[in-house]
Amino acid sequence: MKISASIKSTFNHQETVVQTNESATTIQISTKSSGFGSSINGGELLLLSLATCFCNDIYREAGKRNIAVSGVEVLVTGEFGAEGEPGSNFTYKANVVSEAPPAEIEELILYTDRIAEVHNTLRKGLSITLTT
Repeated sequence: MKISASIKSTFNHQETVVQTNESATTIQISTKSSGFGSSINGGELLLLSLATCFCNDIYREAGKRNIAVSGVEVLVTGEFGAEGEPGSNFTYKANVVSEAPPAEIEELILYTDRIAEVHNTLRKGLSITLTT
């Protein structure tokens, strides 16, 4: 699976596209009040990425176990310091709404935490290379 994300930014306009394999989706993100750049920052998007990954994976894994899930809430928090400093203290919690027994839901949450791809990518650490 090949995934990409792109931004084209000009004054008062931003085009944001994410793509997995051949399936592309445009995401509406407004510009800053100055007209340049995104109204949301990369840290916010990173945390949203973690929340989205876990939410989608809960539904996927619940489906494999034939557990009916009627809702998922995920809250991810983290801290960012001065410019150039990496983020720290990333934590998250999830609430899964289901009529399944609580022990089954707890196991689903713990298992999903172990296999969530974005989480495991960050936990492992990764190299990011600028190409010119």
